[in-house]
Amino acid sequence: MPGVYLAATGTPTPIQQQMAAMLYAGHGSVITGPAALKQHHIRGPATELIDVLIPATRKRRDAAFVRLHRTTRLPTRVWHLGPLHFALPARAVADTVRDLTSLRDVRAMVADAVQRSHCTVADLSEELSTGPSVGSALFREALTDVAEGIRSAAEGDLKDLLAKSGLSMPLFNASLFDGDGTFIARPDAWWPDKGVAVEVDSHEWHLSPDDHTRTLERQRRMGKRGILVLPFTPREIRTQPAKVLAAIRDALKSGRRPDNVKTQTT
Repeated sequence: MPGVYLAATGTPTPIQQQMAAMLYAGHGSVITGPAALKQHHIRGPATELIDVLIPATRKRRDAAFVRLHRTTRLPTRVWHLGPLHFALPARAVADTVRDLTSLRDVRAMVADAVQRSHCTVADLSEELSTGPSVGSALFREALTDVAEGIRSAAEGDLKDLLAKSGLSMPLFNASLFDGDGTFIARPDAWWPDKGVAVEVDSHEWHLSPDDHTRTLERQRRMGKRGILVLPFTPREIRTQPAKVLAAIRDALKSGRRPDNVKTQTT
């Protein structure tokens, strides 16, 4: 790294590399992209490059593992780790997804950031509206999906499958309540007129045995109220779409609106 020296032997640690990137980029620089996502514990693409935001007027080239991004929108608020400055989650997500070419990958990242409460849909919408338009199409589509209730890549796959099927579209992640206002569940997909719910069962989101137990309890609560629950794995949705659609189609034909179940969307 030109003008930057490591006063130790051995391979630099990720933190040392990030410090070197900031020293090379100069005063006021901010680390963004996958390196910032990792600090915020948001899933992102694997890369050895460190993306750094610098003032638009600064004349400096990429070097080694540092990729510089000149911008007139330097963040006014940053996340600190000692002397290191990282973009906040919404900006880091926005700067990362504009380089991706897969809607599924973009949707997974946006959903993960919102699902884990690192940022809100409103935060991401602001980044979308104030950031560059180049590369924003997939970001816009993924953000629309998440705003409509999509909370994971697997749910996005289900939405895409249903959109091509000719079946009526469900509500995603709607809240269901008893007639007395008692919360029942928030299924991944819900057809209120037919009393049919689809649950995408993924070990990826079952972070502990207790999470899996809660999933089973939620499905039992729906079953007791006459709701027909169809569980599918993400793999089934991806590799056996005809089977999944056939099961949903049959359920919608035989299903009926359950008594005393109210639906609330966010």
